[in-house]
Amino acid sequence: MYRIRFHGRGGQGIKTAGRILGTAFFEEGFEVQDAPIYGAERRGAPMFAYVRAARAPIQERGVITHPDLVVVADETLVPVPAANLMLGVTADTVLLLNSRERPDTWRQRLNSGATVIALPVTGEITDRAALPHIGTRCAGAAARLLGVISRAALERALRTELRALGEAALTANLDEAFSAFDAMAAHEGVVHEGAAISARAYEAPDWTELPFEPARVAAPDIFAPATSVQVRTGLWRTMRPVIDYAHCHRCVWVCSTLCPDSAIHVRADGAPEIDYDHCKGCLVCAAVCPPHAIQAVPEHEAAKIEAGGAG
Repeated sequence: MYRIRFHGRGGQGIKTAGRILGTAFFEEGFEVQDAPIYGAERRGAPMFAYVRAARAPIQERGVITHPDLVVVADETLVPVPAANLMLGVTADTVLLLNSRERPDTWRQRLNSGATVIALPVTGEITDRAALPHIGTRCAGAAARLLGVISRAALERALRTELRALGEAALTANLDEAFSAFDAMAAHEGVVHEGAAISARAYEAPDWTELPFEPARVAAPDIFAPATSVQVRTGLWRTMRPVIDYAHCHRCVWVCSTLCPDSAIHVRADGAPEIDYDHCKGCLVCAAVCPPHAIQAVPEHEAAKIEAGGAG
């Protein structure tokens, strides 16, 4: 059985990449599973999709923990713990990264014995949550690495999954997918089917008894954060909201109330302040700010400003 995971950010077409590859497998006569897994369903948030394909009925279910191929659409996810890129990766796994860095550089960084292949990047992107056609490029590259999907089957899959986008968008996606398919010619067939995973060694988890508490203790009210403060969800951000205090009217009941993550606090002087450790960059605050005092800045530019001491 082939087990493939696609990793990327919301908005990059990762779910679509899984569907395209799954349909291409089906066109070649395989039994197929494909499904996306979301955390926060928000543009820019880490997410992944998985595909299983076999010549026999597939009995496995759930997240793939022993991948034969891991495709990473966005290299900025590598340092994000929540992305789980390296889950189950072994020396038998092939790792395909959309990156300008050399494969040996990534092997050293990841300290992994996996086979690492770089997918050529097509251009510099300001908003990484909007990498154009990266989903179809990843699907096309993965199809060639597997060595069991023909160009014709890939084209039929693309036409099936993307026909609703219109002919112009379909043509652009076909070009990108075939470009990646051709770029991986030297690595055709490098991915091999993984061995069957037996459930005989499975051990059920221990049962933990939780006594019922009085309602005044166990009522569903959250008065303060617990371990959530340790989860730096700001790492998901690709665009950063920045407040121009010269234009801020201190109408904090607007931005602080509508922030879905309660990441905007009110300072002693009545001005709003953004908690960048937990701001995911949804930019709701920028959209609702009455005087338009909150601007969206690409995260890499904001990081350069911070490093240079400007602000």
